[in-house]
This record gives sequence, structure tokens and C-alpha cells, in this order.
Amino acid sequence: MIIPFYKYQGTGNDFILIDNRNKDISLTNEQVAFLCHRRFGIGADGLILLELEAAVDFRMVYYNSDGNTSSMCGNGGRCITAFAKYLGVIEDKAKFMASDGLHEASIDNHGMVSLKMQDVKQVESGEDFFFLNTGSPHYVKFVNDIEHFDVYNQGKMIRNSERFHEEGTNVNFIEKKEEDLFVRTYERGVEDETYSCGTGVTAAALVAALKGISTGKNNCIIKTKGGSLEVTFEKVLEQNFYNIWLKGPATSVFSGSIQLD
Repeated sequence: MIIPFYKYQGTGNDFILIDNRNKDISLTNEQVAFLCHRRFGIGADGLILLELEAAVDFRMVYYNSDGNTSSMCGNGGRCITAFAKYLGVIEDKAKFMASDGLHEASIDNHGMVSLKMQDVKQVESGEDFFFLNTGSPHYVKFVNDIEHFDVYNQGKMIRNSERFHEEGTNVNFIEKKEEDLFVRTYERGVEDETYSCGTGVTAAALVAALKGISTGKNNCIIKTKGGSLEVTFEKVLEQNFYNIWLKGPATSVFSGSIQLD
């Protein structure tokens, strides 16, 4: 079986995009893991199928690089919006279904994609961490000297702790430096640090708002290893956020085809 594919990235978070509107492609978990492998396959943090769905423009089916289907991916949602525009499925606005429900998105002529995230109605405040779900579960912790912080080992330890080892969690480390907020993320399913995580950046921005250190009153610009993303939001109660939007670039990298046995 020969599969055409497209490679996209959003602030360094990279994905294999496949047009599956004809439903003629069915992948096993092992095949997805092979395609995402950076030595033996194409290489990516995840794989996304674009499929047709009644009453919306398309459905986003997302797999982590370990081959398993996963919860919502913010940067993946922005990349599939750009991919849908390339395919002619949409013009500049989209409504699509993902694992966590309905999403809206828009894309401008410069490839900047704005994605509406799900409302967040509860943020757990621990002794030295925050925990919330922004479409995917996120553990957020403030640290010092984030450039030299051991994200891999510290993130792996939290992700595999007694509380999280079954379902897993993404782990975000954040530091405020003068006017900037910098986030580094260990992602479950990838089981490593990624250059950026859209739902993680969203979680970090909301936590920054709770602590009163957002870069703006109802918005926050977050730096990641792969670039900057902006999160805008509105807040009703102390831990109740709605009208949350994640904005940033989504870029086509290359396309090709690959043989699968």
C-alpha cells in the first residue's frame, strides 16, 4: 500500500497529515508508530487523518507518535485547518470534530491559524503545581532557569507517578522572565519533550492568568522552543475560562508518499 502524505509543523510541533476523505486508509497502531519514527519512517510528533463528518467541514483523527489515538492536540488542530484549506475543503473558516468535541478555526493569508479551544471550568491548585484539562490533561509547574531544566527526566517522573501512570498526563514547566513567559513540555504518547504543545501552552496561559502574571489582561503570549503562540480568553469566575483561542503559525514542510507492507 502506497500512502500519500503531507508534513506540517506548528511552532516545531510536527505532524504527518493524510487525506482520508475516501476512507480508504486504515492504519494499525504499529503502522502509525512506524510512520512517526524519526529513523525508520517519516518522523513526526503525531499523525492526523482528515476525514469527512456530517454537519461539519471535517473530522480530525489524531494519533500520538507511539501509535495510539489520543486526546486533543492544539497545534495539530491548527495544522489540520491549514491542510484543509490546501485541499480546498475550507476557505478561511472551519468547523470540525475532534476527540474532545466541536472546534472552530480560522486561517489568514499569512498562514496564521486561530483555533477555539474547549472551555475550562476547573483548575486544581496543588502545593507546587496546577492541573487542568484543555482538551488534554496538563500538569503545570513553575521552575527557575528553564533553559537548563531537565524537562525529560522530571517530566517523565511526573507523567509516570502513581497518580498519572495509567492515563498519563502532559507535563509543562513554565518560567516568567521579565515580560516573557517560557514553556517547555514533556508530552505523553511522545514520551519526550516536544518543541511546542498547543494544549500545553493554553494550560500555561490560563495558569499565568490565575497567578496574575499574564502578558495581557485577557491574552497571553507564550514562548516555546519552536516559537511563540498567543492565547486569548475570557474569565467568569476565578477558575472558569471560556472563549479560549490558540493562535500561531501552521506551515507546510513537504509532501511525498511511502510504502507500507
